[in-house]
Amino acid sequence: MSGALLVVGDVVTDVVAMHAEPLAPATDTAARIRTMPGGAGANAACWAARTGAAEVRLLARVGRESAAWHERALAAAGVRAQLVVDPVAPTGTVVALVGRDAERTFLTDSGAALRLCPADWTPSLLDGVAHLHLSGYLYFADGSRELAGVALRAARARGVPVSVDPASAGFLHSLGVKRFLSAVDGVAVLLPNEDEARLLAGTADAAEAAAALSLRFPLVVVTRGVAGALVAEAGTVTADVPAEPARAVDTTGAGDAFTGGFLAARLAGAPPAEAARAGCRAAARAVTRPGGRP
Repeated sequence: MSGALLVVGDVVTDVVAMHAEPLAPATDTAARIRTMPGGAGANAACWAARTGAAEVRLLARVGRESAAWHERALAAAGVRAQLVVDPVAPTGTVVALVGRDAERTFLTDSGAALRLCPADWTPSLLDGVAHLHLSGYLYFADGSRELAGVALRAARARGVPVSVDPASAGFLHSLGVKRFLSAVDGVAVLLPNEDEARLLAGTADAAEAAAALSLRFPLVVVTRGVAGALVAEAGTVTADVPAEPARAVDTTGAGDAFTGGFLAARLAGAPPAEAARAGCRAAARAVTRPGGRP
């Protein structure tokens, strides 16, 4: 499949705090703290570029205070970014608390990220685009959800397939499953993690959830961390792809890396199971270092 990948999503500043000991309430806990560029949409775009996508573009909104820094980081990663500078809000910030087990807990201030709106969209963004990917975080605020709808309808009108990563089980629960599913109607590829898939399908079993969701979306790929990924089409799980072995340091960017690797492989013509294996390889690379970028 020739053409560019366009990602519409979030750019944020990540503050990653890695602590070997459990958090100690009301006192200090020693940690290694790093500030680095992040955001689910931006991370996925960078991983797509790193894993072979020939042209990757990104539309996102940032604050004035760090716009140049983020633009330089994206360009260095091979991503052609159109960053809208918000006149009021600062760039979104995520504090990631990463424990000894490499699992992370996020504290999220969306800032400018979810102020992306229909006025930021132009039809020319789809010129030369073979695939559109929408970060699920867009669906958790009114303006950015409206923008996601505009982009989805424009892509479908041009015959450009669209994928969505639901992004956050916690935010999905707050928004409401029915509301989210209605907003993403017409999406060709859904890329939830296991918790998101279970929530969206209303079942505790990941395979059942993947199969059920694939009756609504043509292709569903459920990421399962160390258990790999499930691929489902037309109501059936068609592949159970094992994870790649890796010594995890920080799982912050694993899902974004999977998305980027998967989409790059699909753009290169890989069938779903092979693309899922490419996603697992990217995720295994991502967890070996702090942060969500390659």
